[in-house]
Amino acid sequence: MTVASLVFALLAGLLHVYIFSMESITWTRPATWKRFGVASQADAETTKPMAFNQGFYNLFLAVGALAGICFVAGGRPEIGWTLVFASCGSMLLASLVLLASGKKYLRPAVLQGTTPLLAVVLGVLAVAAG
Repeated sequence: MTVASLVFALLAGLLHVYIFSMESITWTRPATWKRFGVASQADAETTKPMAFNQGFYNLFLAVGALAGICFVAGGRPEIGWTLVFASCGSMLLASLVLLASGKKYLRPAVLQGTTPLLAVVLGVLAVAAG
């Protein structure tokens, strides 16, 4: 269970690094802003500061999950699991907020929330069994 949980935490972390890159680095490229449902280049420019900030939230969640994996693997599970649960739990809750924003966000919410959900559930089972 531990390895499976950490693999899902890794996938969640990598996805959030990718989201960071889109929101904070490539936001004003048409391929990126269209993916987020932004209507025009002008709107992308207007929302750029918000997206830049949001991207860093995603990066910090990813760093927490990735650091947690390193601590668990490095023999410090109490620190590692705390980071994995806090980071992946936050990712999961953010996906639920996204889902609550409307039906059109179902696909991105599922994409964003599945790996952290599996990381948390399998992690809880691993800790309970250990």
